[in-house]
Amino acid sequence: MPTPIELARQLREVVGDVVGELTEFRGEATVVVADCARIAEVCKAAKEKLGFDMLLDLASIDHYGTDPRWTVVYELYGIGHGCHLRLKTSVSEESSELPTVSGVWRTADWHEREAWDMMGIRFSGHPDLRRILMWDGYPYHPLRKDFPLAGKPTELPEVAFTRPAPLEGGPFVTVAGTADSPAREPRSRNPEE
Repeated sequence: MPTPIELARQLREVVGDVVGELTEFRGEATVVVADCARIAEVCKAAKEKLGFDMLLDLASIDHYGTDPRWTVVYELYGIGHGCHLRLKTSVSEESSELPTVSGVWRTADWHEREAWDMMGIRFSGHPDLRRILMWDGYPYHPLRKDFPLAGKPTELPEVAFTRPAPLEGGPFVTVAGTADSPAREPRSRNPEE
């Protein structure tokens, strides 16, 4: 069976100069894709030539204040050989766009929608790039580092709780300030159950 770093080297042979730095740490291999516009091509080669048939996750990292601003990380897995491979590429704030890999792995659809919704990274060629967590028309991308921790004011009524949360004081919520741990448990309030 091949190791992840051997598969990463094979990927470099298949796609050539687009694959930059290869690193190995604790048995995991990471490949840096130098040209973000070619990420779909690299992903397709990883799937078709090297057997990475699953996209486990797609994550984005905000490096606010530097250029390129974002790193997009693709976590791949091959069922046949049992190896993981991590692909990384950088995206600048000016373009903030990558080609979609939803044509390579269908699971990329929702992962890319989340990256768009939370970070504002666009995926060209995506079949349905719209918000997945925030509501339509929400003007911000809340996981960006320049988004304030306290949030932004909204003119929409009842967007956030203005009253106590629905479970506050409910039968499954512990009671603060009692003498000991067993007395805080919800079961202690209803001993007959």
